[in-house]
Amino acid sequence: MKCAAIIFPGSSHDLYEMVKECLNLDVDLVWYKDTNLDHYDLLLLSGGFSYGDYLRPGALAARTEILAQICEKAAQGTPILAIGNGFQILLEAGLLPGAMLINEDINFICQNKNLIVRNNQTFFTTAYDQNEVISIPIAHGEGCYYCDDQTLAQLEKNNQIVFTYQDNPNGSVGNIAGIVNEQGNILGMMPHPERALETILGSEDGLRLFQSMITNWREKHVTNA
Repeated sequence: MKCAAIIFPGSSHDLYEMVKECLNLDVDLVWYKDTNLDHYDLLLLSGGFSYGDYLRPGALAARTEILAQICEKAAQGTPILAIGNGFQILLEAGLLPGAMLINEDINFICQNKNLIVRNNQTFFTTAYDQNEVISIPIAHGEGCYYCDDQTLAQLEKNNQIVFTYQDNPNGSVGNIAGIVNEQGNILGMMPHPERALETILGSEDGLRLFQSMITNWREKHVTNA
């Protein structure tokens, strides 16, 4: 599985480093001006502050040329994991529904939070139990997920809500912490599973998200090889 960790000005390298060093995956750090993603099997969009969060978090990155390639890969069914600012970028690009607002209490929140696994049948979550409570860190000032009532009803109907907060620290609609698109190949989430891969970090509950992805990709591609 060949992975691309896509980086914009201001993006964090955390996801790239953890995937490379802890998971030993074949991953390239791909600068946003490189618009050829043809040979990648998995796309990763990391957290951080792309373009300094000017205008809105993710708004400027969502209008760069590489987004056309990301949209094309998404339409082909390529798995895409977007975390933190990466999630904000895909919301701005329209690849996932909804929008991100300033946290309800207007403060930046940086601490471990309990999430509930609401859908363990996605490409990203099969190693978890349904309704399992896991501990994953959050680090954001604009992580309040918002959508209108109609969109929320569609997310619930289609089982697109993957993670919810146990205590809703930022005021997100429906306690939503992470969602998938209708096709199920794109996961956007504000919490940072890449920062919860080892006990020394305070939790290793994020590890099974990546294990799910690796296992499901291998089962599909090795079996069909």
